[in-house]
Amino acid sequence: FLFQLKAQAPGSTEELRCLQVINQQQEGSSLEELISNQSCLKLANTIKAYVATVTENVIRRSAVKEARRSYFNTSEGQVPPKTAGKPSAHLTLRPQSLAQDGNSKRFGNLSQSCRHAIARWEDSTIHSHLQNITYRDGRLRVNQAGKYYVYSQIYFRYPSDGASARVSVPQLVQCINWKTSYSQPILLLKGVGTKCWAPEADYGLHALYQGGLFELKAGDELFVSVSSLAIDYNDAAASYFGAFRLDL
Repeated sequence: FLFQLKAQAPGSTEELRCLQVINQQQEGSSLEELISNQSCLKLANTIKAYVATVTENVIRRSAVKEARRSYFNTSEGQVPPKTAGKPSAHLTLRPQSLAQDGNSKRFGNLSQSCRHAIARWEDSTIHSHLQNITYRDGRLRVNQAGKYYVYSQIYFRYPSDGASARVSVPQLVQCINWKTSYSQPILLLKGVGTKCWAPEADYGLHALYQGGLFELKAGDELFVSVSSLAIDYNDAAASYFGAFRLDL
């Protein structure tokens, strides 16, 4: 091999001798022989330049990889993990259609006492939010199984009919319904109030609140139904519906 190298590269004998000297050098020994030889100095400079180039390339590649990793971890375009934040939702009431009937096929057969399903909630205002729970057409859909605290408050606002108001005693009913894989919804919570309004009052006002803890599965849906849609929707702090998962 040495003879082939000598034939192919004139002057390589000196360089080979320098490599042999370097290889035989012990740690801490003098480098006078290498410094005094021009061929050795040239070879040393060549090796030094090569090592510097390789090191620079390695550092550059490492920096690029780290920059890419950091960018994709913080980029707004990256889809956040589903486990970021516990599932929770808080919705506020929107105007309802008084002609709406809760017995429609969209909600299933409901209790006669609270057969009007609320189909319109506000989910994107300063008073409302959604996190890892889906909302659509009056229903909250659970994406993660677990124990959920479910709650609702409805602010009823019945107009008075003068003299007839003294005889008529409105019954206020609020229901929270649970829709599973079964065809018909299941009644989870039911709040009832019977009030006698003052004859001179323009409106009879009453708020019903209820809440409870339930074990829900992914895909289960929740919605609210009431005895009447004559309710006040102007106050986001008075009528609302929500749920949040607890780690128990």
